[in-house]
Amino acid sequence: MEIDPRGPRFGAVITTVVLAVVLLTGSAWLLAAQLAVFAVGALAGLRYAPYGLLYRYLVRPRLGPPASTEPAAPPRFSQGVGMVFAAAGVALYAAGLTAGGILFTALALVAAFLNAAFDLCLGCQMYLFIQRNLRVRPSA
Repeated sequence: MEIDPRGPRFGAVITTVVLAVVLLTGSAWLLAAQLAVFAVGALAGLRYAPYGLLYRYLVRPRLGPPASTEPAAPPRFSQGVGMVFAAAGVALYAAGLTAGGILFTALALVAAFLNAAFDLCLGCQMYLFIQRNLRVRPSA
C-alpha cells in the first residue's frame, strides 16, 4: 500500500505537541491517549490511525495531490516504535518512576519533532536498516 507522505508528517506535528504537553504536565493519561493513537496506527494500519484520518478528511482535500507516494510499511513500523516508547513511559509513570516516564516521553518527542520539522523519520530509517541488513538471507 502506498500513502501520501504528508500524512505521517502531519501526524508527527500533532504528536510533537501532545508529547510536549505530556512533558509539561506530567500527564500519564495524555501519554496513554498517545499510546492508543500509536497502537491503532501500528496494529490496525495507517488507514485507521486517528491523526491520519484527520489529515485525510480535513487537510488533504485542501491540498493538491502528492508529488509522490511512499510505502506504508516504514511509517507503520515507526508507529510501533512510538507505541513501545509510549508504553514504557506510561508504565514508568504509573509505577511512580517519573524520571523514567519523562525520559521515554522525551525520546519519543525527539523522534516526532525530527519527523515534523525535518521530515526525518527515525522509525522509518530503523525499518529500512533492518530490511537491508538484518533480514535472514537464504544460504547459497
